[in-house]
Amino acid sequence: MEVTWLRGAAVLALLAIAGVVAGRKLLVVYRVIRLGGGPVPLQSPGRALRELAVQVLGHRKVLRRPFAGLLHLCIFWGFLVLFSTIIQAFGEAFVPGWTLPVLGSRPWFALLQDVFIVIVLAGVAMALWLRLVVRPPRLARQDQAGALLILGLISGIMVTLVVSRAAAIRLDAPAWAAGAVVSGAVGGWLAGLPRPALHAVFEAAWWLHLGIVLYFLTWIPEGKHLHLLTLVPNVALRKARPRGALAPVDVEAADRLGASAATHFTWKDNLDAFACMECGRCVEVCPANVTGKELDPRRLHTDLRRQLVAAGGARRAGGDPQVAPRLVGEVFSEAFLWQCLTCGACVEECPADNDHIDKIVAMRRHLVMEEARAPDTMADALRSLEARGHPFRGAGIARTAWTAGLRVKALPDGERAEWLLWVGCAAALNERNHAPLRALVRLLQAAGTDVAILGDEETCTGDPARRMGNEYLFQIFARANVETLGRYGVTRIVTPCPHCYNTLAHEYPAFGGRYEVWHHTQLLDRLVAEGRLRPDRPVAETVTFHDPCYLGRHNGEYDAPRRVLAAIPGLGRVEMAQCRERGFCCGAGGGLYWMEDRVGERVSHVRTRHALATGAGVVATACPFCMLMLEDGAAATEARLRPHDVAELLARSVADGD
Repeated sequence: MEVTWLRGAAVLALLAIAGVVAGRKLLVVYRVIRLGGGPVPLQSPGRALRELAVQVLGHRKVLRRPFAGLLHLCIFWGFLVLFSTIIQAFGEAFVPGWTLPVLGSRPWFALLQDVFIVIVLAGVAMALWLRLVVRPPRLARQDQAGALLILGLISGIMVTLVVSRAAAIRLDAPAWAAGAVVSGAVGGWLAGLPRPALHAVFEAAWWLHLGIVLYFLTWIPEGKHLHLLTLVPNVALRKARPRGALAPVDVEAADRLGASAATHFTWKDNLDAFACMECGRCVEVCPANVTGKELDPRRLHTDLRRQLVAAGGARRAGGDPQVAPRLVGEVFSEAFLWQCLTCGACVEECPADNDHIDKIVAMRRHLVMEEARAPDTMADALRSLEARGHPFRGAGIARTAWTAGLRVKALPDGERAEWLLWVGCAAALNERNHAPLRALVRLLQAAGTDVAILGDEETCTGDPARRMGNEYLFQIFARANVETLGRYGVTRIVTPCPHCYNTLAHEYPAFGGRYEVWHHTQLLDRLVAEGRLRPDRPVAETVTFHDPCYLGRHNGEYDAPRRVLAAIPGLGRVEMAQCRERGFCCGAGGGLYWMEDRVGERVSHVRTRHALATGAGVVATACPFCMLMLEDGAAATEARLRPHDVAELLARSVADGD
């Protein structure tokens, strides 16, 4: 296997050409990403390393679908190990028979390489089976030709690698050959060839291997497979904000409010678009899409990527990168934007850690604050917020009506307490939620917890306004509430509303409001654990728990409500198929409680069927909005299913909680 200087020069030339082609394409992508604004606060380096280990190396999210996850894991880890063979192939261009120092001549390392060649080919076979035989709906809108091309290139890299190794074994019997069992077996098929023919086989396989690798390098920056390069930085450069928090906007100084063009997002939002794998996992878990609506979380990123590429092309040509089509109303319809529940299912499921909610809310901000456009019922809710301090237009109940017959401290009356009970509009102004509130207060009092309310001085946190896109109105409420809480010296808050919990804990600090905020199930869980509440009366019910999105996915609390339920004697518990991280929204999030759900099925009705499928007689929840939606679902489907708050069930078991 003599090698001349000409061969080495040819390899260097090909490598240089491939590097230049790939580099120019990547530079274009980088410049397009940098069309976005900043700065973007990023997570700490330690957190980034943990995320890379879990999400990229461990494929945690991808493995939620075992078959698809396994095939990706096979190909990914195969290439990590077999990168050594690519280095070796380039080395052989200059030094015949060259191997990696230390490892290259070891039979065990050659065995490892052969094993991973087989693993990669098995992953490719699984991928072909999934695409050509199983054909899951989530893959239907992908670039099928591009996907098959990359699988063909991967197969070509592996096959040419095996053949070149097999020929090398037959020609020179290198020291590593004893471990290369697969390559050695293939070499057995070449046993009858004369040495010149073996040499020709080696040269053909070696050059083909190198050529496919270099072509692969130039092709990656195109299409969805760019995620092979953008996934790592996208996962590492996650925003520092808690998932449930939205970035504030300086509404007084901002040049624009919201996003109406592809170039109006941050550079990190743009990186999301180029990291999208187009795998469709977000589509499969989106409650809006599942119930027959237009919203398609994958298209949010693929269409944004196309618009960014067009904007980058316009800039390179000396034109305006913010040219038509308009992003809001043309690329994405208004219906598309208003169907998002901000439930976070797409964000939780995305292997690339893309954030869909920020982009949708940014476009809503443009519609609401720049163009004064929102669905009529949402506009009514916003007007009610401005005029009455809550979004429930037509509600005739006083905020303190639920306290009838209870002795509850009130801070405006000059009383002080260790805890403030932030009631929330959905609990205070809807009679169905009065029973859970009363049960909660009785439980807290039975445990000796010192708690008070703001009474009529409590107003909306502004969360509905913010999710609907009216950032200006949200900030009015945020600043007013921070001032009120500061006036009464509030430091510890407990609330039954996950939306209020999320806003008070994660969004008010940006306005100077820093509090210790607990969800009511977290406090009840602690009181039970400390023995201050003793559930001793049996409750003969079979219960399934519905995870509120803003308690679970957005704030990571799944266990506290379940521990409370588990402490109740006689209570049987069953889980819905879609629960915890992969739970299904009730249909109220993102301000959609105030929008008529007329397209496809109602999300609340679908969730009710999920609960019915468990055979439970009670669906427990820990959110006043979820309570209202599950009541609607049970009534509409005529289901013998009774929604209850966790506090109601616990109160039935605690003697002093009646």
